[in-house]
Amino acid sequence: MSKADLRINDDIRWREVRVIDENGQQLGIMSSRDANALAQERHLDLVEISPQARPPVCKILDYGKYRYEQQKREKEARKKQKVFEVKEVKLRPGIEDHDFGVKFKNAARFLEDGNKVKVTIMFRGREMSHPELGEALLVRMAEELGDAAVVEKKPKLEGRNMTMIVAPKSK
Repeated sequence: MSKADLRINDDIRWREVRVIDENGQQLGIMSSRDANALAQERHLDLVEISPQARPPVCKILDYGKYRYEQQKREKEARKKQKVFEVKEVKLRPGIEDHDFGVKFKNAARFLEDGNKVKVTIMFRGREMSHPELGEALLVRMAEELGDAAVVEKKPKLEGRNMTMIVAPKSK
């Protein structure tokens, strides 16, 4: 349930609600008017927790504190999220072995840093008549990366480029 859907105090329009107090004790089913009065008596808010239930469940709590703790939990969850960046390594079908080695080292370093790598072969002119050479190059790259990587997207020809996406192997 999103924050915008949460109803509090007088916004709760149900005839009867199941009420839980601030200590987690069930107070039973009562009219929403009585529940709201009870919450105000305790200087707290009546918050609709589960509107799908019959009767809906409402809890008496400090709404400001509840929202603050909820935002804190969300912020903590965002911190723990892993953000993948996609780095790109571009090759040509006629690449020499040494140049391939340099591109391979770059790709391996990107994977080590926890990023995904998009390996692209760019074809020009008559090179388009031999896409199998580009595919062989991508397969060679995948084989040399070996244990450090998983091929996420197989080699695919898209226009004048052939691409393959490689992701780091999870530890």
